Amino acid sequence: MDRFDREILAELQDDARVSVTALADRVHLSVSACHRRLRDLEASGVIAAYRAHLDPAAVDLAFQAIVFVTMREGDSRILVEFETAVTEIEAVTDAQRLFGQPDYLLRVATKDLDSFRLLYDETLGALPGVLRLSTTLVMKNLLQGRPLPL
Repeated sequence: MDRFDREILAELQDDARVSVTALADRVHLSVSACHRRLRDLEASGVIAAYRAHLDPAAVDLAFQAIVFVTMREGDSRILVEFETAVTEIEAVTDAQRLFGQPDYLLRVATKDLDSFRLLYDETLGALPGVLRLSTTLVMKNLLQGRPLPL
């Protein structure tokens, strides 16, 4: 990956809808060279996806919480079951496995406190291998989806 690839990636992080022509102009490449590099970055998996960044409040999902999950045991079968189940819960917008305690961090978006309580009681608490859930509520998003520093 060279300077041009990094510039292409930086531009796409700011505006993924930019046309190839405009992108080529911004990074000072020909359209064909820029397009080839873009295809290569996509094919290699450097560009994993293109998405729109939505305002949660505008889509009635303004209640956000961070849920820390401590597992009963570290059995690989249980961890796979847990991780598979988590990926199927639409309200979970981000999930990370952590070193140390707790074992997982889940970011959750719901309509309101009642919706979150229902999710917490009936879904998150029933996930395979869960020993304990600990929750903190998001008061304000300072940074979200920040571009990677290229």
